[in-house]
Amino acid sequence: MRMASYVAAAAVASLILTVILAAGAHAQSPSTGSGQAYPVKTVRIIVPVAPGGGTDPQARLLGRKFQESMGQVFVVENRTGAASMVGTEFVVRSPADGYTLLCAASTLAGANTLRKDLPFDLLKDLAPVGQISSAATFLVVHSSVPVSSVKEFIALAKKQAGKLNAASGGNGSANHLSLEMFKQRAGIQATHIPYKGSGPATIALMSGEVDFSFAGALTSLPHIRSGRIKALAVTTLKPSPLLPGAPPLASLYPGFESTNWYAVFAPAGTPEAIVNKISQEIARAIQLPDVREFMAKEGAEPVGSTPQEFAAFFKSEVSRYAEVIRSANIRID
Repeated sequence: MRMASYVAAAAVASLILTVILAAGAHAQSPSTGSGQAYPVKTVRIIVPVAPGGGTDPQARLLGRKFQESMGQVFVVENRTGAASMVGTEFVVRSPADGYTLLCAASTLAGANTLRKDLPFDLLKDLAPVGQISSAATFLVVHSSVPVSSVKEFIALAKKQAGKLNAASGGNGSANHLSLEMFKQRAGIQATHIPYKGSGPATIALMSGEVDFSFAGALTSLPHIRSGRIKALAVTTLKPSPLLPGAPPLASLYPGFESTNWYAVFAPAGTPEAIVNKISQEIARAIQLPDVREFMAKEGAEPVGSTPQEFAAFFKSEVSRYAEVIRSANIRID
């Protein structure tokens, strides 16, 4: 009888321990809503611009790291068009379950102001997850343009008013807004030629199809180093350690600042536990030696942020770009 009591007590203790362990595991793993730990199937990362720019390689690098750490496939899909809005709307309209994510750049911040016909609101219909990195932008010219400084370039642009061509990653893109800020501050005219992404815009610059552009470090540095294009200035307030010889435009035009940032969003309404999980995975991934090496080589600075921190930053960027767009009277029909 005593032995039977011991066995029964042991069985009860074992059951209690099992319940406690299961509860702990459940608390640590975000739920998909069906009681299963996230993720339990393939996750899509939508990149709303063409391959070859700064967004695409960061999305693919993160996708590989997520796959390694979470044990599920993360597929990167490029859905381009309408200045990133085709891919963005696809994510906005996707189920808010964590299985469709958006990896986008600073271009996104101007969309609410640029496009009055948007059938959604970026501040309301996207859930900010976390910032991946920030990269400097350079004022670059084709190697054949006979200038070696910003002052020389402005003199040339004024002499050939309207004849110089400038590439951007598309109407309303971050480098387009940088271009318009520069034209306004410097008092010059130039013909804006939009391309479908920063990658194609950089190719156009390298080939001599256009004379200059504002290009992110991720896409421009290899070609600056090869001598195919020349960097005249950087758009950060301080000189970039990547190209210390390129002075800040702010040294000529106080307050001139424009950087490219890259971040992850989810559809609004995605469970908080899943948003936090992805944010934590971003913060973990950008600390890995090979990721940091990649970013340093390509001119990006790892950031990492909580969803709350990035939400506040994104809201401030939307407001900042709204001022630029209105003052330059930029419109996209």
